[in-house]
Amino acid sequence: MAAPEEPELSQAQTEKLLQFQDLTGLESMDQCRRTLEQHNWNIEAAVQDRLNEQEGVPSVFNPPPSRPLQVNTADHRVYSYIVSRPQPRGLLGWSYYLIMLPFRFTYYTLLDIFRFALRFIRPDPRGRVTDPVGDVVSFIHSFEEKYGRSHPVFYQGTYSQALNDAKRELRYLLVYLHGEDHQDTDEFCRSTLCTEEVVTFLNTRMLFWACSTSKPEGYRVSQALRENTYPFLAMIMLKDRKMTVVGRLEGLIQPEDLINQLTFIMDANQTHLMSERLEREERNQTQVLRQQQDEAYLASLRADQEKDRKKREEEEQQRQEEEKVRQTALAEERRRRTLEEEKERKSECLPPEPPADDPESVKIVFKLPNDTRVERRFLFGQSLTVIYDFLFSLKESPEKFQIVTNFPRRVLPCLPTEEQPNPPTLKEAGLSRSEVLFVQDLTDD
Repeated sequence: MAAPEEPELSQAQTEKLLQFQDLTGLESMDQCRRTLEQHNWNIEAAVQDRLNEQEGVPSVFNPPPSRPLQVNTADHRVYSYIVSRPQPRGLLGWSYYLIMLPFRFTYYTLLDIFRFALRFIRPDPRGRVTDPVGDVVSFIHSFEEKYGRSHPVFYQGTYSQALNDAKRELRYLLVYLHGEDHQDTDEFCRSTLCTEEVVTFLNTRMLFWACSTSKPEGYRVSQALRENTYPFLAMIMLKDRKMTVVGRLEGLIQPEDLINQLTFIMDANQTHLMSERLEREERNQTQVLRQQQDEAYLASLRADQEKDRKKREEEEQQRQEEEKVRQTALAEERRRRTLEEEKERKSECLPPEPPADDPESVKIVFKLPNDTRVERRFLFGQSLTVIYDFLFSLKESPEKFQIVTNFPRRVLPCLPTEEQPNPPTLKEAGLSRSEVLFVQDLTDD
């Protein structure tokens, strides 16, 4: 089955979509559209929810399992202020009150019985919170439609998010539960909550969260705060490291009285708030100090590690140099032994020296590089290689050398080459019966 096509956006929705993308920095246009649709295209609520997510607060559209709200309501030192309805005055007032009393009693009794019986037939739908932020936004829209846009700034988020923000910012949180069916609700909203002095006071001194008890989110908060009547206001703050209700205002309260009561509650708890601020500042300073100490420790640790690394590198380099010297010495020792063995082998392979009266003998005097003279006889028919092997077998001879005649000066080809694989004999080399040959050291070359 083909997926249904998404409806086209209006001009206003397109502008909100682009504005939301600019404010949040989201690249996905689809994600921006989904977020705005979840908030009924209320850009303020969508942006606030997005900012809450970036600060680590879970999105209201992925809420944790429903559980009691973590607010301390068991403090017996909670300030409570209840405004009772005015008593009837005069004969006419009392007469009207007494006449209407049976009808009022009967109406509310039947209404309570009906609601009680309805719970057995159909569970209260408010008990299941599926869209908490939608409940809050829906209440704000209905409030503005009925009472106008001149009202305190409503916190456009869930009750839990409002608690978290108030706790993080160390601010007071004023909670208003709106009872739509209560007879004093309309007058309170028009004559008290939307007045200029109350709006200014609330906007500058605290966070303000409100919701209707007919909504699941408002009903959930109502179950946590357990109000007695409406209108209901609860002042919540961070006290003893817990979000605690420190004041309850119930009933139809006038603007001046509301401001006075809230001021009294704030003044009475100012020391607790200051204590929390000082404690948090002390914790932050301790955390900063610990972080600085950790950084200093890490810097010192890195310096020690670097020092140890350099020391290990120097030791390793020294070990390698010593090993290189040792290997060089071993190689030199092996080369020397090999050379001595080769000299001994050459000496053993030399033909015997002919007698002096042999007519084919040649007397040769060798002058070594260290000015030592060595004399020996050879036969004319022997190869020049025999002369070279004889000199090579001498301890005084250099490792590499060549044999040179004095005049005319020439180098005797004693070793085989590619051009001359068989060196000539002494006779072929033009040597006479008595010769003086020079041994030239080629070791350095």
